[in-house]
Amino acid sequence: MKNRIWKKLAVISVSIFIFTFALAGCGQSDRNVSGDSGSPVNENANSNEPANSAVKSNAAEAQSAVTGGLESDSSDSSTLAEGSDDTGNASEPAVSATKLEVCFGDDGEPFILHLYDNETAAAIARHVGTADWRLPIYHYDDYDNWEVMQYYDIPSRYEIPSGAETITSEKAGEVYYSGPNRIVLFYGDAEVTGEYTRVGYFDDTEEFREAVENNPALEGWNTKMVLIGSVEQWQ
Repeated sequence: MKNRIWKKLAVISVSIFIFTFALAGCGQSDRNVSGDSGSPVNENANSNEPANSAVKSNAAEAQSAVTGGLESDSSDSSTLAEGSDDTGNASEPAVSATKLEVCFGDDGEPFILHLYDNETAAAIARHVGTADWRLPIYHYDDYDNWEVMQYYDIPSRYEIPSGAETITSEKAGEVYYSGPNRIVLFYGDAEVTGEYTRVGYFDDTEEFREAVENNPALEGWNTKMVLIGSVEQWQ
């Protein structure tokens, strides 16, 4: 009888010990996962190698993606830098919605001047909006390149900003600003180098060229006139 009792007590003691050890192990595992006791215990240094490899692989992929993006951006920048025409001049600027009308001679037909979207063109349009311009051409056949260009002096009271760049060739119909206070019109293709600000352009038609070339001098004066007004004022 006594032997049976001792055997049962021994079995119960062993069971209690195993159960207590199992509880201690789960608690330790929970702490390592949740971080309640700080960093997880590194029981096997080699067990972290797969994780480190994955981190290195992810970092390499991220660096590759960034490098690829930079290379793509660099390619795009190179493409933009090449955005120039075959004459070496910068590509055409953006066109503004604002337009002016120009008559070559007091009785001439109006032609549309399409303005570019920049401060110089905007200032000219703003000044013309307050009062039409009637500008004289005192010299029209006695200066260099007169057969392809004309220039009109603007009164000095008008302040016009400049964004000059070196222009080496021009197309018929192009209009530029040359400081101080001068509008330059090319009514023929040319290769004239100058420091100009792009203002706008006329459609290069036969009627346009004839109007410029056949602009009559004022009777009794060795002077031609150019009239510039806003589109609304001419309607």
